[in-house]
Amino acid sequence: MARDSQTDAKAKVVIATQNEHKFEELKSTLSELPYEFLPLTNWSHKAVSETGKTFVENAVIKARYASQRAGIPAIADDSGLIVDLLRGKPGVHSSRYAGEYATDEENRNLLLDQVKAKRRAEEPVYASFVAILVFLEHADDARPIIAEGSWQGSIIDDPRGEHGFGYDPLFLPLDSDFTAAELGPSVKNRDSHRAKAARKLMSLLSDRALQRSTAN
Repeated sequence: MARDSQTDAKAKVVIATQNEHKFEELKSTLSELPYEFLPLTNWSHKAVSETGKTFVENAVIKARYASQRAGIPAIADDSGLIVDLLRGKPGVHSSRYAGEYATDEENRNLLLDQVKAKRRAEEPVYASFVAILVFLEHADDARPIIAEGSWQGSIIDDPRGEHGFGYDPLFLPLDSDFTAAELGPSVKNRDSHRAKAARKLMSLLSDRALQRSTAN
């Protein structure tokens, strides 16, 4: 008996980012989920204003926008670098730290200038990457699934590595001799803030599916 191809088709989910590198990283870390992931650029090249004061608020804003534009469930990420020496900066402003349209290099240079201005001697500059992942079933979903992950490390003086993006070349993970930009995908998919948030999100989605199946 022939199988219905529609039965085997994966549900489509839009990943709410304009950043190709971030899309590929999220797609990889979420690969165990039974979804076909599509980039927001399939529907829109306009970036939504990130007006939230927290990573969670911004992730929800982006997820609602993406789901509204695509008409399908959405996953959004909001992430950033928190530097202890700078009292939590760049934080939610990480992607636009040096200005609204700043490049990754400009953001890194500003960060290094500020660190050097405040740093005492050779003291370590402790930092952490934080990622929030939000899943919405539809644009008006009042019960978003929210997962958080963090990656501890420190900031080095000079960028190293060609992989990754953003502040990866400056971030030296705890107990590692390699920056985030020097690590291969297999390591990042295991240890990074997004990978940790992704594992939590997958667990939460499984829990919701189980609750619904038992309720029925």
